[in-house]
Amino acid sequence: MQVTFKIQRYNPETDSQPHWEDYQLDVEPKDRILDALLDIKRTIDGTLTFRYSCAHGVCGSDAMMINGINRLACQTLVQDLKADTIKVAPIKGMDVLKDLVTDFDPFFEHLEEVKPYLINDELPPSRERHQSIEERERFDDTTKCIMCGICTTACPSFWTNGEYIGPAAFVNAHRFIFDSRDEGAQERLEVLNDKDGVWRCHTIFNCTDACPREINVTQAIAELKNAITFT
Repeated sequence: MQVTFKIQRYNPETDSQPHWEDYQLDVEPKDRILDALLDIKRTIDGTLTFRYSCAHGVCGSDAMMINGINRLACQTLVQDLKADTIKVAPIKGMDVLKDLVTDFDPFFEHLEEVKPYLINDELPPSRERHQSIEERERFDDTTKCIMCGICTTACPSFWTNGEYIGPAAFVNAHRFIFDSRDEGAQERLEVLNDKDGVWRCHTIFNCTDACPREINVTQAIAELKNAITFT
């Protein structure tokens, strides 16, 4: 089948603003959007710029807007879109560096604010710190985050306020706040209990709908709000 790929292009060295370019491509229904982008780059336009790494939905680096929805290009099949024209653009709310590549520095700065690592000042035991199956299940869902940025850049609160910490940081805070081995919950909750923290979430479920790992992001944020309120 032949598909028109309408791709948003931007080269800061030559363009004053982004523009759209069309590419005609013969594809198979089960080809991934990443396959199509690679084919365009290899055979039609070598200047097309985008990120990818593992190509298997693990690294999260090929997040982009595909037909108006945040997706991973390596997970999205042509047949999933049911369209003769496929529009590909960079994810929203981040500065575009070139074509489909956005500046993730602010995203990772917000992530660092919630200290997404185990905090425990006790001397480590000779073996692993014990944790029951039930204790592990408490935060199992939020361990699946691959930090692709899709949930954060699907959020209107993030589009309108770059200071908003955002859903991805909330998910990573949840993962450690409810970890029975961690001792840093209170300091993380203090970071989240801010005008740019969890209270800016309006519970519209964009983040949950967009997550490629099917994390219930909205539920995690609700649990963080409860932890702040009742701790």
